Amino acid sequence: MYLPPHDPHVDDPMRFKPLFRIHLMERKCATVECMYGHKGPHNGHIQIVKKDEFSTKCNQTDHHRMSGGRQEEFRTWLREEWGRTLEDIFHEHMQELILMKFIYTSQYDNCLTYRRIYLPPSSPDDLIRPGLFKGTYGSHGLEIVMLSFHGKKAKGTKITGDPNIPAGQQTVEIDLAHPLQLPDIENLRDFSELSRIVLEVQEQVRREEQEQEQRQEEEERSQQAASQPAANPLGGEGAEGEETAAGAEGTTQNKAPASQPFVLPMGVISRNEDYPRTCRICFYGTGLIAGHGFTSPERTPGVFVLFDDDRFGFIWLELKSFSLYSRIKVSFQNAEAPSREAFDEMLKNIQSLAT
Repeated sequence: MYLPPHDPHVDDPMRFKPLFRIHLMERKCATVECMYGHKGPHNGHIQIVKKDEFSTKCNQTDHHRMSGGRQEEFRTWLREEWGRTLEDIFHEHMQELILMKFIYTSQYDNCLTYRRIYLPPSSPDDLIRPGLFKGTYGSHGLEIVMLSFHGKKAKGTKITGDPNIPAGQQTVEIDLAHPLQLPDIENLRDFSELSRIVLEVQEQVRREEQEQEQRQEEEERSQQAASQPAANPLGGEGAEGEETAAGAEGTTQNKAPASQPFVLPMGVISRNEDYPRTCRICFYGTGLIAGHGFTSPERTPGVFVLFDDDRFGFIWLELKSFSLYSRIKVSFQNAEAPSREAFDEMLKNIQSLAT
């Protein structure tokens, strides 16, 4: 398992933790060992579920228990996962979230299902190279997000989740058609000024969406009324308009300064104060928030801040919070790890032995 660095050190490397290992012997004999816990390797099981998916099961979960009971297990987990002790955490809400995560993760006892992650395709037109990023999420600690580009939109999808927003959900969406012009550095410190700018763009986006819906309805009505489709001229004009708009956006991005001063507005909370003090460009975006158990999810306005090729940020306007993201640069393979092809073949051999 590759774990994020300890909160809030988002630029630190990922941490490596073995969870199971497979021994392939001669005469097609194979053994699986669970590496979870602190009593050494013990008997485990692995099974192919379907393409790009397999599951592991520990057959000796008593090896995961500690003599000091759940309290000792929790303190050990806290030290390893968060790099701190319970006494270091003064915030009551953070204590509650950490305890929830421990209860949720420890109940599986390394009986887990694994699915392959396919990284998003890359295009020369992308703002930066897509991929995996470590991000700060307040009291939830560091989480992994996959950044991908889809025309005039960019999306950040959670690879790891938390009690509020689970893995697989779209945590942020960036509207590349609406760059933001930040105020000068002194006015940027005023949260109300930034809020005013973002909310004006939000209203503009709503108007554009309503106008687009009206145009689509009118085109549908005219297609139904006409004996021959009359949508081609309209479609041509629309396509031309989109090209012009895209060209304008490209011009906006090209004319943007190589860097501009950046500082978080007063009152915006950041787990990591060591964020870059210059940025390339900012865009309007939305971030997903929800209650515990992914209840009452809603998209709220925010600011996407591009710092450089490997770092970006997002200001959650409603939460008055800032997330800093840093690219994961490891190759997800250590010296002893087999290639993907060899690992797939290994799983097939174990499956054939089991049947």
